[in-house]
Amino acid sequence: QVQLVESGGGLVQAGGSLRLSCAASGRTFSAYTMGWFRQAPEKGREFVAAISWSGDSISYADSVEGRFTISRDNAENMVYLQMNSLQPEDTAVYYCAARLGLVVLATNGWNYWGQGTQVTVSS
Repeated sequence: QVQLVESGGGLVQAGGSLRLSCAASGRTFSAYTMGWFRQAPEKGREFVAAISWSGDSISYADSVEGRFTISRDNAENMVYLQMNSLQPEDTAVYYCAARLGLVVLATNGWNYWGQGTQVTVSS
C-alpha cells in the first residue's frame, strides 16, 4: 500500500518554473515506478512523466520533453517534477501516481494516486 501527497503547485507566469513534490508513505516505495499525470479543465487525465524504481528508465510526454524533469529520492520517499518554461497550456491539476512494474502511459495502469495539486500558468 502506498499513500501519495503532492505539493508545490501554484500560480506562475508564462516562462516561469515550479517544482512539484510527491511524498510517499510505505516501506516499499523504492519498488514502485512513479509517475506524474495532469488533468486540465474539461479534459481527460494525461501522462506527463514517469521514472522507474531505480531511476534508470525515464519517460516524458512529447508536450513536456525538454522542459520538465522527473526525479526521485528513494531514501526520502520523494518524487519530484521540475517544470521549466511553463506555458498556459500546462495549466492543470497535477497528480502523482505509483505502480509496480514497467512504465505505462495509460492512467488505468496505475494503482495509487495522490489528491492532486493545482498548477496555473498565466499568459
